[in-house]
This record gives sequence, structure tokens and C-alpha cells, in this order.
Amino acid sequence: MLQLKHVCASLIGSTAMLPVEVAGRPVTGVTVDSRAVQPGGLFVALHGERTDGHLYLADAFARGALAAIAEQRRIADCGLQIANYLVIDCSSGHVQIPKSKIQNPNCIFLVPSTLTALQQLSGYWRSQLPAVVVVGITGSVGKTTTKETVANVLTQHYVTLRSEGNLNNEIGLPLTLLQLTPEHERAVLEMGMYALGEITRLSDLARPRIGIVTNVGPTHLERMGSIERIAQAKAELVQALPSAGDGGVAILNADDPLVRAMAGLTRARVFTYGLNEAADLWADDISSEGLEGIRLRLHYGVETFHLHLPMLGRHSVHTALRGAAVGLIEGLSWTEIIAGLLEVRGQLRLMVVPGLRETTLIDDTYNASPISMMAALHLLEDIANRGQRCVAVLGDMFELGSYEEEGHRVVGGRAAQVVDKLVTVGPRARWIAEEALADGMASADVYPAESNTDAIGVLQGLIRPGDIILIKGSRGMAMETIVDVLSRPRE
Repeated sequence: MLQLKHVCASLIGSTAMLPVEVAGRPVTGVTVDSRAVQPGGLFVALHGERTDGHLYLADAFARGALAAIAEQRRIADCGLQIANYLVIDCSSGHVQIPKSKIQNPNCIFLVPSTLTALQQLSGYWRSQLPAVVVVGITGSVGKTTTKETVANVLTQHYVTLRSEGNLNNEIGLPLTLLQLTPEHERAVLEMGMYALGEITRLSDLARPRIGIVTNVGPTHLERMGSIERIAQAKAELVQALPSAGDGGVAILNADDPLVRAMAGLTRARVFTYGLNEAADLWADDISSEGLEGIRLRLHYGVETFHLHLPMLGRHSVHTALRGAAVGLIEGLSWTEIIAGLLEVRGQLRLMVVPGLRETTLIDDTYNASPISMMAALHLLEDIANRGQRCVAVLGDMFELGSYEEEGHRVVGGRAAQVVDKLVTVGPRARWIAEEALADGMASADVYPAESNTDAIGVLQGLIRPGDIILIKGSRGMAMETIVDVLSRPRE
């Protein structure tokens, strides 16, 4: 278990500054949210655009925090009486011991940067558990569902930690690493990025032995500038893996040329998956059965398996292949691999829920990109019964850069092939509407709206019993507000 001596060693390189009676005290958990502090926990006072964690130091200690990490330049204004605490200045080596005799005083570690300190601590703690095999996952789309599927498979054989939700950045990944215990045998971690070098830094902390790249798409194109730079950033994961001789394995999507090309950038063994027999692990004879899942035939060497899995949409075949690939690499039997693929925990980001007037809602409001929009429209087409009206409510997609207009128009073209009624939300989504009209949809079936409120008004006058309604847009569009209204039970 993480102890105060580990915190001190990671930040200073020594435990000598801690009194003996304090050094071995266990830390029950690490958090950056004072409201989540548990007795015996460690609170890291991060500061950001919206708030400053230093303002909540007193609250964290009131809730039972054993220790906190704070910045010298910010702690003076937090209102905390630091004279009552064992204060360790990690920069100067100065130790301030409380005047009152406290057997086991609460500690405050002062550092130049709390974010850097959090990362240092997580990297140090990971180094203390070298036996844990880490699986790192990156890609433009599908990281979270892949993480859940891989973890479901590995859990059949190993004690496995998975990152919660989408904790995949410079804060979330360190917090996940700090949940590791000596009992864990495997850890499955998402790795997101907003700039070059970020996945390298995350890999330095996590030390993955297995790396999965799902795909490369225009997500974050506005920030990154080009698809090639996005691919370069994603490739940092496979470049960070150990050599094949040291057990490193890069699992690459053979159906994505940009991902396939990463085989030449890694020292690790390359294992490919896809829908073509040239891949190491591949699938064919694929069919979607709507809400009943997918069917596929899996091929590995001379082995063939017919599977019926509880995953929605044809695009989920790639997710299943990734999960199976990790299982094979980690020595699981096919019985264990298939059992893991049949687990439903965490596989679905979208939710299918009953809506007003006996409609069915596909709530896929978590986020959106052209790739995931297209997949959602494919799923809508698969799920809809004959004679059932398909309605799509599609919002703006952000951070597409130079691909912004084209990305929205590609979605509009596919929407014209699938939906009976199209509602768009936001200025960018007007391109979806324009392209749907250009591709043959009648103007009476396309409804551009400026806001979620406007879209709700349109939908309340539009929907009828039996409709199946897809709702999807970028996170910043907050389109879950539309779901909340449409799924509200009749009063």
C-alpha cells in the first residue's frame, strides 16, 4: 500500500525528512477533489482555469486527509493555519514541525508544481510494482470501449485494474496508477493526447508492455494541424514499448493505413488485427442484429470460431478483435477470451432507452467525430425495424480544423441514406443539413436548429410512436439535455 514515505521518496528522493512514526502511515487513496477525500487520503491541490485546489485544503483536512501536496506560492492565500501541520518544503529541504506535540501530525508537502508532483508520485509508485503488466490504449475513436473489453478479457485470468471512465490524460492516468496495489497483475489504461509528446510522457509514467492503437482520424485536427501529426502523436505509444525480446507487443489495426505503418516505428513485436486475412487475427461473415448484438467468424491461424457477442454495431468487431488479441498475447485460453468478450460491463458508451410517445432513443451524446458519427448512423440503420421511422439529431463536431466542413458534409451524405427525419443542432451541423439536402433528402424532412432548446421544440412536434431517434454531438454541445426531455416519462 502507498505510504507517506513513498510520497516523500518520490518528491525528494529520500524519506529522511519524515519522522519515523509518520513515515509508515498508509495512504488510503489519492484525489484532486476535496469532496472525494476519504480518511487517511492524500489530497493534491491542483489549480486550473475554473478553480484552485488550494482553496479547499482546509476542507480536505476536515474530511480526514492524512496529507496534502501544495505549492509554496499559493498556500499563503488559502486560509490554512499551516503552523499546525508537519510541513516539508520539497524544494529547499526545510521541515517545519508543529509546536504542539502531535504524535502523528498531518503533512503538507510543498512543491513547485502540484501537477508535476502528482506525476512524479505516480511514476515512482509504478516503479515499485514492476510485475504489473500495463496495456496502453490510444487512438482517435474507441479507446474507452476497447479498454473495457480488454479488461473484461484479462479479468478472466488476472487481477486487473482498469482506468475509470476516460481518465486518460496527464491527471487521470497518474490517479489510476496510484490505485495499483501489489495484488494487481495487469492494468489497462487509456492514453489520450492533445499535443505531440503527451503520450510519450504518459508512457514514461505507466511503462506499458503492450500497446494498442485503434485508429487515426481527424479528432483534434484543429489543434494538431494535420492527420499525419495525429498519427505521429499516436505512434508515441508503440515507440515507447519495450523491445520484442523484453516482451513488448504493439497491437495494430491492419485496416487503417496510418496505424499499419506504425509497425516500422516500434522495437516491439507487431500483432495485427482486422477484417482481412492478411492480419494475424481477423474476422469475416459479420452481421449486425441490432439490439441483439453482432455475429462474426473469428480466424487465428488454423482456428476458427463463430461468435455472437453483446456489442452494438459492425464497428464493434474491431473492439472484439482487440480484446481477443490481448487475451492471446497474455496466454489466455479461448474459453477465457470468449467469456471476456461476452461480458457487457463498460462496453457501451451509448444507451438505448425508452422515450416519449413510445419512441426509442439511442443516447450517444458522450462525444462525436466523423468516424463515430458514421458508426452511429450505421448502427441506427442496423437497429431500425422495417417500417420504423429513423430520426437523427446531430450536433456540431469540434476540433476538426481544416476537415471541419468536409467532416460534417460526409456525415450529412450518410444521414441522407439512413434517416427519415434529420434535426441538426449548431452552426457547424448546418453543413450536415446542407449535404443531406444535396443528396436527396426533402426539405420538409430536414430541420436545422440553432440550439438544443430549438431542437427540443422541433422534436416535440415531430416524433410519433415507434420512431427510433439517434442523438449525438460533441461533448461541448451538451446534447444530453435533449435526451433528458425526450426520455421524461409522460406526466
